[in-house]
Amino acid sequence: MRKLNMATSKPVMLQILDDLAHPDRFTTHPMFGEYALHADGKTVGFICDGTLLVKILPASAALAKRGKTGKPYPGAKDYHLIEANEVAKISDLAEILFAIAAGLPEKKRKR
Repeated sequence: MRKLNMATSKPVMLQILDDLAHPDRFTTHPMFGEYALHADGKTVGFICDGTLLVKILPASAALAKRGKTGKPYPGAKDYHLIEANEVAKISDLAEILFAIAAGLPEKKRKR
């Protein structure tokens, strides 16, 4: 397990979004110098310390063979860790992220 030091530059975040190749379906939200990654409006991971962290769920099981995990912040659950320069090398990564989003519950509307 790797400990993250924080601070992701905007160019790194934009490169990860570009590598995912679906600009109409992926968005980010800045959080404490890092970014939350959303697929189809649902949070599927984080971009921290120049690394993509993907939620560990049945839909992301294919990423387990990579064997790298880490936490986006102290006290968080483990996430699959994917270095920024490896995002483009995982041909089905976008589909995995869309499957995670499809399996997550809809956001509750505030009244």
